Amino acid sequence: MSTTTTLTPTPSPTRRNRLSKGRLPRWAIPAVGLAALVLGAAGSSLGGFSIASFLIYAALLFVIGATVVTTVVEGRRQGTNSFFKHLVIGAFLLALIPLVSVLYTVLERGLPGMTSDFLFHSMNGMTGAVDNKTVADGTPVLGGAYHAVVGTLLITLWSSIISVPIGMLTAIYLVEYGQGKLLSRGITFFVDVMTGIPSIVAGLFAAALFGLMFGPSTRMGIVAAVALSVLMIPTVVRSTEEMLKIVPNELREASYALGVRKWRTVTKVVIPTAISGIASGVTLAIARVIGETAPILVTAGLANNINFNVFSNWMATLPTFIYYQILNPTSPTNIDPSAQRAWAAALLLILMVMILNLGARLIARIFAPKTGR
Repeated sequence: MSTTTTLTPTPSPTRRNRLSKGRLPRWAIPAVGLAALVLGAAGSSLGGFSIASFLIYAALLFVIGATVVTTVVEGRRQGTNSFFKHLVIGAFLLALIPLVSVLYTVLERGLPGMTSDFLFHSMNGMTGAVDNKTVADGTPVLGGAYHAVVGTLLITLWSSIISVPIGMLTAIYLVEYGQGKLLSRGITFFVDVMTGIPSIVAGLFAAALFGLMFGPSTRMGIVAAVALSVLMIPTVVRSTEEMLKIVPNELREASYALGVRKWRTVTKVVIPTAISGIASGVTLAIARVIGETAPILVTAGLANNINFNVFSNWMATLPTFIYYQILNPTSPTNIDPSAQRAWAAALLLILMVMILNLGARLIARIFAPKTGR
């Protein structure tokens, strides 16, 4: 018995060169990027160096250089593909510049103000004279935003309690029950109109509504919550509606075939399948309103004391706190403490939105349907 061994021929150097001919080496595009950075820095220095102009020049030179090099070596077709590919990448990187700049600026100016005094004290009793004082160890007395944090959390909580059930039930009706009906078309039209209304209009609506019921000078946290819910409901409806639409109809039909009623199919099959997108939509709606200033000013006013009751007296939120610290510093002759409080409050607001997003992802992961066996 004999065995036959098949030998695979080794490509000759000449064949390798023929296969790699007309293709850019791996180091070519990084080299173009390095040259673009150098030339971009040189071009930005001509008119006074700045990070923004440097990055813009470097991005443009990189896109042009990569396109030209690819066209010369690999041909016009690959050059066109390289142009659009690197144009998209460059546009994405340029879009990150404002975000990174904002985060860096807020962190740089806000972190020094994130003290225990700022986090656990209110502005009650703060005056310009107090701003210029220091405690025994030389630390400046800066006041705090504890009352604004409490107001932000309570008003956002109540606006979510109002908006999320209304928005979700409306979306369920539009997708599951009202397809093609006149009422469904009317609801869709008004939701689209509400999506584009200015936030101050929502604040004036809530102020006028409660003014008719309790008097024209009514300023409470619940009034602000109603104003924010007017802004939240359209976002919740739209996001929930889109998530419900992408649930496969086969899941509904399988449930109906087993004799399950429609309402139970919606609650046990449709909503759990779309819960990930619904949670993300609700989070976006909360992030949409948590930074609103104008509706809060006309509905909840501004307070320097801590108020845990949304049904009584004025309340402050972080956006209004920032607004008044910049507009009316507690000490006109020494505005640095007020500016520091404003930057620290802005950082705290960003952190709250980030925590909301992380919470939405956690909720989506917990309630998402399990795919494993």
